Amino acid sequence: MSKNYPFTLQELPYSYDALSPVLGNETLHFHHDKHMNTYVDNLNKALEPHTEFHGLTLEELLTKLNELPQAAQTAVRNNGGGVYNHQLYFSTLTSPNSETKISSALQDAIDRDFGGFEKMIAELKKAALGRFGSGWAYVVTNKDGVLSICSTPNQDVPNLCEFVPLMTVDVWEHAYYLDYQNRRPDYFDAIISLINWDVVSKRYEER
Repeated sequence: MSKNYPFTLQELPYSYDALSPVLGNETLHFHHDKHMNTYVDNLNKALEPHTEFHGLTLEELLTKLNELPQAAQTAVRNNGGGVYNHQLYFSTLTSPNSETKISSALQDAIDRDFGGFEKMIAELKKAALGRFGSGWAYVVTNKDGVLSICSTPNQDVPNLCEFVPLMTVDVWEHAYYLDYQNRRPDYFDAIISLINWDVVSKRYEER
C-alpha cells in the first residue's frame, strides 16, 4: 500500500485459501476485496479536495484529525481507521500450519504484564466478547514496552500517540459470519491459532 494519498489496497501476504479451515476463501475475498477496499476508496474521496494533507501517512492522518477540515474529520476517522485496522489484522495472520514463535523479549513482557500467555489471551478474549456490536480488540504496547489490552468501537483505533498496536481481533460480524454465523466465541478461539507471532514480535521490538 502507498504511504500517503492516494492510498491503495494492501495485498494479502498469503493466498485466499491459506487460512482455511479457520477462515474460508469466500470470507477473505469478501472481507479484503470488498470491505477493506471500500474503506480505501472512501478515504481517498475524503482527502481528494484537501491537497495540503496528501503528503501525510495514514498514521499521521489519524493522529492529526483535529488539524483536518471539520467536514473531513469524520470520514477520515472512520475510513482511515478502517484501513489501519484491517492492515494490522490481515498482516498478523498466517496459515494454521505455520510455525511462528513469540520472541524472548515479547514473552518476557507477556509474563511480566499478564502473568503468562494464557492469561493474556483470556483478557483479550474478554475484550473481544465484551465489545457490544462492531469493533476491535487489541494487544498494544506503550513506548516503554509495557503491554495492555484495549478495545475500540466501529473503526476507531487506539491512541496512536501513546500506543503501538501489536495485533488485533476484528469482531465485526462480516469478519466471521460466513464461517461462524453469530458464534463470536468460536471465531475468537479459532483466530488465535492464525496469529503470526513472528510479525507481532517484530512490531514489539520495533516500537
